[in-house]
Amino acid sequence: MQEAIYTTVGIDELLSHVQALKGAGARFVQMHAERNVDDGTYRLVYTFINVRAAREHIAQDGSYAIENLVVEGIDQYQEIPSISSYYPAVFPFENEAHDLFGLAITDMQIDFKGFFYQVSTAEPMSVITPEVKAAREKAMKVRAAAEAKARKAAAEKAAAAAAAAGEGAAGAGDAAGAAVARPAAAAGSDAQHDEAAAKAALKAAEMEAKLAAMDPEKAAKVRAALAAKAARDKQKEEA
Repeated sequence: MQEAIYTTVGIDELLSHVQALKGAGARFVQMHAERNVDDGTYRLVYTFINVRAAREHIAQDGSYAIENLVVEGIDQYQEIPSISSYYPAVFPFENEAHDLFGLAITDMQIDFKGFFYQVSTAEPMSVITPEVKAAREKAMKVRAAAEAKARKAAAEKAAAAAAAAGEGAAGAGDAAGAAVARPAAAAGSDAQHDEAAAKAALKAAEMEAKLAAMDPEKAAKVRAALAAKAARDKQKEEA
């Protein structure tokens, strides 16, 4: 009985997996490309058989395993490394994927430069019908709407947090303003108190400018800390 094993790997992991199969004595069988109708991405399937292991298993119980490496979510212009340095027999399959699907396979040991097939339409397997195009556009709109909804919810959450923190900061600002105003009023025309008040106001303005430039979430945390500090200072003064 034949068993098919499928292992999904990333493009950057492909060569290391192929090297491991080569080291284990696996024989290359085939490679083919597929196109995802929904989003237009591509899928590559590389098939191998470990001949030595297969002979042992067949002798024991008649079974053997076919191993497949699967690379999914490939963009048409994303570079895909050739495995021809390990398995030269892959060259017709890689040239086919390039000529018919337009996939960018790099470093092929035998590269026909787009002339492996004589086709009337360039990259014919990348051409889509109006029905497929409509289905893909619908799927993209649905995905875009879902992403927009998620962004809106996150923005509303951040705005609510900033508003809550702003109320606390406003209270802290009033307390700080009162704390600065009291000594200035008591001093009357005392220049030293006037200077202290001016410095405090300048410091508060600088802090507000810094908060305005911060990430809203971080600014909210700073405002809350300032409000707490102002409340503690007020309690100390009243005590």
